[in-house]
Amino acid sequence: MRVVIPLAGFGTRLRPHTFSKPKPLLYVAGKPVLAHILDELVALDPEQVIFIVGYLGDQIEEYVREHYAFDARFVEQRQLLGQAHALHLAREHITGPVVISFVDTIAKTDLSVIERSVADGIAFVKEVVDPRRFGVVVVEDGQIRRFIEKPDTDEHRLAVIGLYYIRDGDHLMRCIERLITSGRQTKGEFYLADALQLMVDDGARFEVGEVDVWQDCGTPEAVLETNRYLLAHGHSNAGDVAVEDGVIVPPAYVAPSARIRRSVVGPNVTIAADCVVENTIVEDSIIDEGATLVDAILDGSIVAPRVTVRGARQRLNIGDTSSVEFAPNSR
Repeated sequence: MRVVIPLAGFGTRLRPHTFSKPKPLLYVAGKPVLAHILDELVALDPEQVIFIVGYLGDQIEEYVREHYAFDARFVEQRQLLGQAHALHLAREHITGPVVISFVDTIAKTDLSVIERSVADGIAFVKEVVDPRRFGVVVVEDGQIRRFIEKPDTDEHRLAVIGLYYIRDGDHLMRCIERLITSGRQTKGEFYLADALQLMVDDGARFEVGEVDVWQDCGTPEAVLETNRYLLAHGHSNAGDVAVEDGVIVPPAYVAPSARIRRSVVGPNVTIAADCVVENTIVEDSIIDEGATLVDAILDGSIVAPRVTVRGARQRLNIGDTSSVEFAPNSR
């Protein structure tokens, strides 16, 4: 089995952080978003993992090669023409059984269902109230009859979460080829949903796999919500952290190399490696690698790597290598 991970987008909704770091490497609950996803997928023991990268893709490759030992291949998508176009660029690697996982979301589900399934494919889904910004499936008699990308109504509410199993990767590639050759686009892009629909039209049998957890990582607010969820479900190390005249309020994650002095950290806080936190109260926030907080009170903030914040008494969403200092009379 092979795993394909398309991650070539610019991550514009997460700027300023994604000006200098690709979205999949944003730090959440102790490690990058990509690591949370990969650590689930490696349980499938893939023979190869194919990454379709774009802007700042060299950072993705460097991270993967440093932290994982599986056979990794990297394909560059220079023109963002859609999901199916991205997969088409990696067609020489996509053969046989394949799992496709996008990195906008972190999902928790039993992936062993893939090994037990006799279907031609599985689309992992979760029911949502408003499906219009997602792709959805229409299920009849226990199998998927239609894939609809970004529907105009809320009639069908089983949203696909960006995780798929395809038994025959070669069939998928033939359908993508047909899609691109015909010029068939949805809202200006070549969508995977349209290629999967071609497979269904050819007679392929697709089932749904329902997920227990589906956490978004596409906006600052969603990243903080995902951080809260992960910290509350096994990613907190609050009880193992030594601080100097301070308090760690669980759930929280503090990297071993971070220095906490005369501060209250948590709940729902992630502090990355080599951070310095002094005379500060911080909750519901993510403080990335090498940042310094002094005389600050932060809540609901995302502070990028190597940022220095002094005297802040507010919510911040600040890009890397910045320096923010507040005069005493401005608080």
